Amino acid sequence: MMAHVAEIWRHPIKSHGREALAQVTVSAGRCLPFDRHWAVAHEAAKLGDGTNWVPCNNFSRGAKAPGLMAISASVDEAANTITLTHPAQPAITINPDDQNDQQAFLSWVKPLSPTDRAQPNQIVSVGRGMTDTTFESISFINLASHRAVEEKLGRQISANRWRGNFLVEGFAPWEERNWIGKCLRIGEAEFEVREHVTRCMATTASTRTGQRDADTLGTLNTHWGHQDCGVYAVVTQPGIVRRDDTIEVIA
Repeated sequence: MMAHVAEIWRHPIKSHGREALAQVTVSAGRCLPFDRHWAVAHEAAKLGDGTNWVPCNNFSRGAKAPGLMAISASVDEAANTITLTHPAQPAITINPDDQNDQQAFLSWVKPLSPTDRAQPNQIVSVGRGMTDTTFESISFINLASHRAVEEKLGRQISANRWRGNFLVEGFAPWEERNWIGKCLRIGEAEFEVREHVTRCMATTASTRTGQRDADTLGTLNTHWGHQDCGVYAVVTQPGIVRRDDTIEVIA
C-alpha cells in the first residue's frame, strides 16, 4: 500500500470540536485554514495584551475537561459561524467573534467544564492558530502507530483522540519518529517535520462520550518509553492536499 493521506481534520476552536475535510489548501508557515483559529481562555488566563500567541495552559482543553473531547464542529466559512454538537448537549451555532454568541457559547459549554477548574471565560483569536507549538504547526498521525497503541490497550479507540490534522497510512508503526528534520511531499505541498508531539491527559478521554476510559499515556510510556504520538510540521511549499494523496518522505 502506498503511503497516503487517509483523513484530514481541523479543530476550529482549540479543544472544542473537530471537522473532517476532503481537501485543504495550505499556506507557507501557516496552520490549516480555521485550525485552532479560536481558543477558549479560562478565568485564570494570562493573555498579555491579547494580540499574541500564548501557551495552552491559558485555555480550556481536554486535558483538564475531558467532556470537551466529545465535541464535533462544522464551519460555515462564508458566514464565519461554527455549529457545535455534543452527545450531552443540544447543537449550537455561533459566530465566535460576536460577543452575544460568545455568551451563548459559554452557557453551552459550562456543563462540560469541571467545577474544580478555572471556568471558560471568553473566546479569543490573535490572527494565527493557537497551536501547542510556538510556531504555526500542522500535525501528522501515523495510523499504524495508533493501531500499535490499540493493540497494547486491548481495544479500539478513535484516532481523533490525538487531535491530528493529517492521519496517514502506509508507514510502519513509529516510522514517523525518524522524520524529524526531513520533509514530506503531499500533492502540491511540502512540509518540514520539526518535533514529536508529546501527549497529555486529553487522549485518555473518549471522543464519543467525553469520559476518561483508556490509559494512553501509561501505554506509551510502558511499551515505548516515551509519551509521543505524531509529529509537528511546518508548511514550506503551499498547495492543495487531498484525501488519498500519496506521501513522499524526502531528506
